[in-house]
Amino acid sequence: MRRFIFLTPLALSLIIGAFAVWGLLNDRNPSEIPSALINRSVPSFDLLPLPGLNSPGLSKKDLLNLDKVSIVNFFASWCLPCRAEHQSFIKLSKNDEIELVGINYKDINKDALDWLTELGNPYTYVGNDFSGRTGIDWGITGVPETFIVNKNGKVVHRFSGPLVGERFEEFKELLMLELR
Repeated sequence: MRRFIFLTPLALSLIIGAFAVWGLLNDRNPSEIPSALINRSVPSFDLLPLPGLNSPGLSKKDLLNLDKVSIVNFFASWCLPCRAEHQSFIKLSKNDEIELVGINYKDINKDALDWLTELGNPYTYVGNDFSGRTGIDWGITGVPETFIVNKNGKVVHRFSGPLVGERFEEFKELLMLELR
């Protein structure tokens, strides 16, 4: 019995250590959370425009009627990574083959308006998701999150986190594949 009491903590330590080593050595990337929307139609939503911004709101119907590959970007003025990726979207908005749309996520209207005025508005449509309900329907885990939606209204790619540097280059490559 004494041996059992002595060996139990040692066995537990070995098990915990084995899980720690497995977690460090496998090829999983915890920032790449899979999306249930991939290869499915965009969820139903209908968002009002951001008050004071000269852009219409956004709905599923709008995305389906665009007949273009769409980029749906969830952003917020309080999100520092959103600020980091914003210039990438400004550059991308000049491409006439795509439609860049934004969803203002759980943000104060004035703050979002000031943010887009200061940094520039790359979005053709800006939906206002103050309640966060649309974000839940899209399955986002935070902002920024960006989705590529094909011409048929199906979500084909999801990116969690800021699209800067190498991640933005990877994003552009996948986007160009969708445009072919």
